[in-house]
Amino acid sequence: MNLSSLTSTKATSSNAASENFSSLDTRHSTQCNELVSAPVQAILEKTLLGEELNVEDACVLFATQGAEAQAVLDTADKVREKRVGDTGTFVITRNINFTNVCYMGCRFCNFAKEKGDAEAEFLTVEQVADKAEEAWARGATEVCIQGGLHPDIGADYYRELIIAVKKRVPEIHIHAFSPFEIWYGCKKGRLEPEVFLTELKTLGLGSMPGTAAEILDTEVRKQLTKNKLTTEEWVRIIKAAHSVGVPTTSTIMYGHVDQPIHWANHLALLRDIQKETGGFTEFVPLGFIHYETRLYNDNPDKVRPGPTQDEHFKMHAIARLMLQGHIDNIQASWVKMGPEVATRMLRSGANDLGGTLMNESISRAAGATHGQEVFPEDMVANIQAAGLNAVQRSTKYEVVRTYVVEENSEKTPLTDRIAIRGVA
Repeated sequence: MNLSSLTSTKATSSNAASENFSSLDTRHSTQCNELVSAPVQAILEKTLLGEELNVEDACVLFATQGAEAQAVLDTADKVREKRVGDTGTFVITRNINFTNVCYMGCRFCNFAKEKGDAEAEFLTVEQVADKAEEAWARGATEVCIQGGLHPDIGADYYRELIIAVKKRVPEIHIHAFSPFEIWYGCKKGRLEPEVFLTELKTLGLGSMPGTAAEILDTEVRKQLTKNKLTTEEWVRIIKAAHSVGVPTTSTIMYGHVDQPIHWANHLALLRDIQKETGGFTEFVPLGFIHYETRLYNDNPDKVRPGPTQDEHFKMHAIARLMLQGHIDNIQASWVKMGPEVATRMLRSGANDLGGTLMNESISRAAGATHGQEVFPEDMVANIQAAGLNAVQRSTKYEVVRTYVVEENSEKTPLTDRIAIRGVA
């Protein structure tokens, strides 16, 4: 069953958890509308009619404050309900980072180590298969496999890794290799992306993470990565994946040297790609984690310490409005924002909480403090706390399991925590 069959389903829970989102519901709409300017109101009305927003519209919405910003969130919540129903989703997955050795020198990353470093890691393909098998035993339907661009890796390593995992756990979905890794494998193997990706798909690659996007703007990328993987190369590889039947996610990393105009242009580019290929499964905003990165610590006066909470909310909401009808799954990253803030995003445009992960190394290396794993029960509780129906999904957003809230259930584990943190 695909999630589209659930779009008409309404949340049946009337427990106190959903009341904690009262600041995002229609009780405030009349008061807010009186404080919303005519230009902003016109843009929001366009979105409710399903009309496409342009870059200028998005920039106007990113600039909103106070009641106008709240109106953006309220509208995104309505569009979310219209597009995907009152359902919140998650996937049981395990992150496997097979090496942290990388010489690309991305300044926003603290994950990379040199070969001789005491903390350097490089897993064999059998060790990766061990982790995949362990994940399957714990209920995972997916493994997300990524790693640094190790100088000793060639195209064969990527092939052998998929072979080993599929031999050990034939039914698990392999979600693996960023566009940067595909670019690297193609360079090492002297292959065109379509050829390499077709080989990997034949061996068992199910989908790709659309990471390494950061901001799809040349000047920004020069500051982040010295433009080692250009916008054009990222787009080329993503389109190649879609052309051979390998779907991908799409992402943005924001809150560093970027500005709202870059965010709006990035969203417009992703939308254009989706119109052409239809290969994106979801959009995942990823806030910059600054603590341990050279980008921030070498330039604290020029680089922002990640997005503000207001920017987190507007990014998810405006993505919903700008991408509606094209990329209708908007994911909130609990790793980047914390489970409670991510839960609140479910009433501000997002409909998915991502994966349980089991392990997470990249954000932790940059200084993230929100842990490495949540349990399925936590995901369900968070989704139900937002007043939505909880669904465990597959990588491709097919229904794996639905969770029904009992009418007299007293299980609202996040209610008090959310109220204390001040959702209103």
